[in-house]
Amino acid sequence: MVAGLNSECRIWRIEVDADDAVGGALITGTVVYDYLPIRLQAVPEEQLLMQQGLQTIRTFTAILQPGTLDIRERDELEIIDPYDDIYYGVRFRITSVTYSSHNQRDPRNFIRLGMIRNIRAHSLQ
Repeated sequence: MVAGLNSECRIWRIEVDADDAVGGALITGTVVYDYLPIRLQAVPEEQLLMQQGLQTIRTFTAILQPGTLDIRERDELEIIDPYDDIYYGVRFRITSVTYSSHNQRDPRNFIRLGMIRNIRAHSLQ
C-alpha cells in the first residue's frame, strides 16, 4: 500500500434495471473495482452557513491509485478495509472525478474524487 493511502475501497457502478411488478425502478449495481488503496477525508462545512442555520450536505474527498481507472460520476465508493474504520461499509456517491496531470505510465498517477454520503431508503429490500 502506498504511504498515506490508509484504507481500501470497492467501486460500484450503479444502473437502473427494468421496472418491477408495481412499476418502480429497480436499482442494481456491479462491482467494477475491488481493494483499491484510498485516503478519505471529510470536508468541513462552511461556518457561515452553519451560523445561519442552513442545512449543508456532508462532502468528502478521496485520493486513490492507480490513476488509470474508469471511474464516473454517480458511481459509488464503499470502504471495505480496515474493519475498524469509522466509515467501514458506508457508501459514498461520487460527484466529481479529477485525474492528476502525471503521465498514465507514471506510478505517481492518482485520481481525486469528490463525494457525498449516500443513504439508501428501503435498504432492507
